[in-house]
Amino acid sequence: MSLRLLHTADWHIGRTLEGRDRLPEHEHFFDELQEIADREKVDAVLMAGDVFDSVNPPARGEELFYESIARLSDRGNRPLIIIAGNHDHPDRLGAARSLIRQQGITILGYPAAESVRVYLPARNEYLNVAALPYPSESRLKEFFAEESDELTLREAYDERIKDIFRMLTKNFTDNEVNVAMSHLFTAGGSGSESERPIEVGGAYTVRAVNLPDNVQYTALGHLHRPQDIKRAPKPARYAGSPLALSFSEAGYTKSVTIVDVEPGKAPLMEEVPLRSGKPLVRWNAEHGLQQVFQWMEEKKDRNAWIELEVHLEHTPSMEQIHHMKKEYPGLLTIRPIFQEETTSAGQTERNVSIDEMFKRFYERQTGGAVPEEELVSLFLELVNEEEGVER
Repeated sequence: MSLRLLHTADWHIGRTLEGRDRLPEHEHFFDELQEIADREKVDAVLMAGDVFDSVNPPARGEELFYESIARLSDRGNRPLIIIAGNHDHPDRLGAARSLIRQQGITILGYPAAESVRVYLPARNEYLNVAALPYPSESRLKEFFAEESDELTLREAYDERIKDIFRMLTKNFTDNEVNVAMSHLFTAGGSGSESERPIEVGGAYTVRAVNLPDNVQYTALGHLHRPQDIKRAPKPARYAGSPLALSFSEAGYTKSVTIVDVEPGKAPLMEEVPLRSGKPLVRWNAEHGLQQVFQWMEEKKDRNAWIELEVHLEHTPSMEQIHHMKKEYPGLLTIRPIFQEETTSAGQTERNVSIDEMFKRFYERQTGGAVPEEELVSLFLELVNEEEGVER
């Protein structure tokens, strides 16, 4: 009989976007995750790291995490296996593991020498998980190369991760369901601007061919776009983050992955799109502020976070900026693009920056005075920040 697993990762609880709190979006995500797990009759949940966005998450974020996983575990009937990512503090993440273990929740902060064997009460079966939390040198408590040469370090790191997986899976047999899970960067994976600060493309990279070959599925976390990994010996996938975390992810569908697997057979994978989380969109108003006001009147992307690029001839007034921010709280940044200007020498300038335009405007208004840098900084803050929002 096959087991049904739900693979998710990179929750980044506590993450903000241009100073905006996203905990309400995470609350909606956990509600939806619960709905999916119930509807799909999931037997266990694999969470592949980066529960939080920092090693010191907000208290409300921690509360939301523990409340949500307790509810998701269904009093131990739906086990959860959670590993630390590079953004998580291993000790802090696992501080409550002794209290929540009775609810079928396993949390691993540091790499360990043995795999996790999880009993699934609803099926009266076991699931074997070769779980490898974020394997940095400091968390593994070892160095991979004496030399600082990046290529040497990469080779040593790659070989060490291969050895760890070999050790974790050495007792796996075809009689049970075996999966691997880790939080790392696999060569060939597609990153985005929101993975920070990580070693994407750097020395801490693992070749796909060195992922375990004696498991049926490898659940990965670290990259925020859902994607399968090519050249892996067995199916391997990044579940991606449930929320879009930067505007480089605008237009990408967020999801979790359902994996059906039975002993000794290849898994069946299904991507389940998520509805929770505000979309991130980019507006390019080539026809100026009037086009922006028209979109606002049409309530375009009303429930989205918006990055605006607007083509202008003159610097917008503070009244116009405040009006847009007030009417559209999701309007995070306003990036003016000014039309070409001709200098006194007859040369053409393109895409004059907003701070330079303000300086020129100030000089014209004051008869040649140069604004102080503090005044320029204040103007930029007013352009790009909502009043009363802390950063």
